[in-house]
Amino acid sequence: MLAQPPAPQRTGANMANSGHETDTHRHVLYPGTELRWPASVVWRDGEPIIRKISTADVWNALGKGIDDFRAMPTYVFFACVIYPVVGIILARLMFGYELLPLIYPMAAGFALLGPIVAIGLYELSRRRELGLDISPARAFDVLHRPAIGAIWRLGLLLAAIFVAWLYAANLIHTQIFGGEASTPSQFWHQLTTTAKGTQLIIAGNIVGFLFAVVVLAISVVSFPMLVDRDVSAATAVRTSVRATVENPGPVALWGLIVAIGLLLGALPFLFGLAIVLPILGHATWHLYRKLVPTAG
Repeated sequence: MLAQPPAPQRTGANMANSGHETDTHRHVLYPGTELRWPASVVWRDGEPIIRKISTADVWNALGKGIDDFRAMPTYVFFACVIYPVVGIILARLMFGYELLPLIYPMAAGFALLGPIVAIGLYELSRRRELGLDISPARAFDVLHRPAIGAIWRLGLLLAAIFVAWLYAANLIHTQIFGGEASTPSQFWHQLTTTAKGTQLIIAGNIVGFLFAVVVLAISVVSFPMLVDRDVSAATAVRTSVRATVENPGPVALWGLIVAIGLLLGALPFLFGLAIVLPILGHATWHLYRKLVPTAG
């Protein structure tokens, strides 16, 4: 048999080059490995890059949201939506108090539905950014965006989470106080002066916080992204989760700003939401721009 020629020896330079090529290959194909877990788990090849931002960027996005609201005041539209909702709740309370324990959960639930409610605001901010017509009617142009199907599917998910939250809130109330309806004065007395009331406040807010964290993580950039780009709902949600994990402090601050804003807006019978919701909606668009670089 003929002797096989010896395999060429790899010099230090060749090994270094090979290692560099491997690292480059890994960087190109698997940039998710450079992300913090669990963001690296939800990364897919070719999906948007996530920027690292600071809390100053969050405040800057809020300021830009206020500027957009001043340039495109849409409070009349939101007032037309909020007033009938308040009227329906008040009319229902006149004929029974079964809905009374759910008033606070429903008000808090605006935070869960806010991302889908604000899609028209994202479209207006996008158009203003591009120098296009920003008349209020243009908000409905979002219905013609390429990813509108994904927007509705993700919106249905948020609606399902909202219903689950109301069910959980009602279950907590029933387990603590029982199913018997009480008058507003009796309910307020039970809530503020009894141990069961304290238990209800603590348990309800803990469960509500968990619902809010989930919605914040999956929607902080997903809906603006679907308005901006033709991507799937799954891609938008993964990008939102990655943005949350890579920027926990700024995203947590944004969640706190949203919660405080909705609370202040809801206090005067929800009427303040006609101003708060548009500002938060426009600001969410600018936060998305800071977290996800422009495509192309």
